[in-house]
Amino acid sequence: MVKFKHGKYIVTEGKRNIPEPPWGGFLSPETTTHMMYLDSEVIKGAFYIECVWFWPADTAKNRSPEPHKHDYSEVLAFFGTNRDNPKELGAEIELWIDGEQNIMNRSFIAFIPAGTVHCPLNILKIDRPVFHFAAGQSTSYF
Repeated sequence: MVKFKHGKYIVTEGKRNIPEPPWGGFLSPETTTHMMYLDSEVIKGAFYIECVWFWPADTAKNRSPEPHKHDYSEVLAFFGTNRDNPKELGAEIELWIDGEQNIMNRSFIAFIPAGTVHCPLNILKIDRPVFHFAAGQSTSYF
């Protein structure tokens, strides 16, 4: 058992049974590990954030979210795990923002302003583990 001085503000287990958003998207357990998910249901007043590991595998098993927008700003981040060069992503990630395709092969953070159409988001190639987090200025993802 782990005890924290401010335990009501610390999450050590991910949220269970996270529903699929209306715009789709599916992370296969064969290619990802959902580490943590925080929103106002987990800790009252918290904003939305999730953390996921992407593993080298058949990326076609993941289904990308359809283009969509939120009424809040969102940050999407992907970080490589090469200790000698952490800016090297070890993957190619395709992210569409406002109808424009972006392909990244370096660690990155993307700021998506409220009301901006984004996605699809596809892992085109992955050679080593990639750490991902997303956060939004909202008490829930949807």
